[in-house]
Amino acid sequence: MGAEVIKVERPGVGDDTRHWGPPFVGGESCYYLSINRNKKSVSVDLTKPEGKDLIYDLVKRSDVFVENFTPNKMNSMGFGYDVLKEINPRIVYCSISGFGARGPDRKKPGYDLVASGIGGLMSITGPEDGDPCVVGVSITDIMTGMYAHGAILAALYERVSSGVGKKIDASLLQSQVAFLSHIAANYLNVGHVGKRHGTAHGTIVPYQAFNTGDEHDIVVAAANNKHFQNMCKAIGLTQLATDRRYLTNPKRVVNRETLIKTIQAKLSEAPSKYWLDILHDAGVPCGRVNTIGEVFDDPQVYDLDMVLKIPHPTAGQVVVPGPAVDYNGTSILVPPLHPPLRGEHTLEVLEDILEYDKNKIQELLEIGIIEDGTDLKFK
Repeated sequence: MGAEVIKVERPGVGDDTRHWGPPFVGGESCYYLSINRNKKSVSVDLTKPEGKDLIYDLVKRSDVFVENFTPNKMNSMGFGYDVLKEINPRIVYCSISGFGARGPDRKKPGYDLVASGIGGLMSITGPEDGDPCVVGVSITDIMTGMYAHGAILAALYERVSSGVGKKIDASLLQSQVAFLSHIAANYLNVGHVGKRHGTAHGTIVPYQAFNTGDEHDIVVAAANNKHFQNMCKAIGLTQLATDRRYLTNPKRVVNRETLIKTIQAKLSEAPSKYWLDILHDAGVPCGRVNTIGEVFDDPQVYDLDMVLKIPHPTAGQVVVPGPAVDYNGTSILVPPLHPPLRGEHTLEVLEDILEYDKNKIQELLEIGIIEDGTDLKFK
């Protein structure tokens, strides 16, 4: 969105995700490359007074401060909200933790896996008669980032009128519980405990994946009566559209076993493309279950600019998924920056933003407070 984002990393080590591999490209893990474009990296020793002063100087010039330590860790390091708001009353301070700022578990470390277990997601994910499963990407991490992102933008908007910043607390557990959505409402209102349904939906039928007559599965989302009736006519099961057991979605949910068995038998008679063509023509939401490779061969994905190629100093080029939204018809507001090498922008930030003189910068380099990342390039 055009923000200048400065990532502060530990000298010599950096972000943990740099080491989450293989696979690696140009000395960086693909995991790290996937989530760090459009950031600048400054490598600073936060345990030393000179390092702390450097961060304080950055805070004076910043709109937002984001930290991901356990609650109160920043206070002990000298970077708590009460300290930083004295330096810059307009700062929007966002803390992201595993379990939140209050409660008996607030000091525990947390990862996506832990939150998805404690927060119930694993209990509703996976085959009906199988073990609990995690989602294939760190969805709780991502959703926490999105909730924090929305809160930060709201605080910046409110600051226009109030003139002061806000302290925001976000956590993996809060995010996980919040996006339990209708599963939570089912339990809280009528005591219905959600369970695993494989690819199926607990309260919409048919809304799941089906095998076809070739190696490709398809998904069919007949979310209302019209979709269901059109589906039945399209696939040659007209009798189901008038069967009293299936006239409404509640009835289809109750009688899902016989209905799904009948639909599955029919869809096994022909290849996936045949069914997708006639279902699309009938206006029934559907699609093929793609492999990851097939996703990025999809012309619709390509036309949405979801494949982003970025020049990189050690890899030559890295390729990552593109932005999820467009503005005025384009998804790229500014030329994308490659995911930074550790400390790659230390000197740039100190010179151009903090306006430190060369003698001070050289001194910080010599005593090991900062790392400039020069020796990491072009290896």
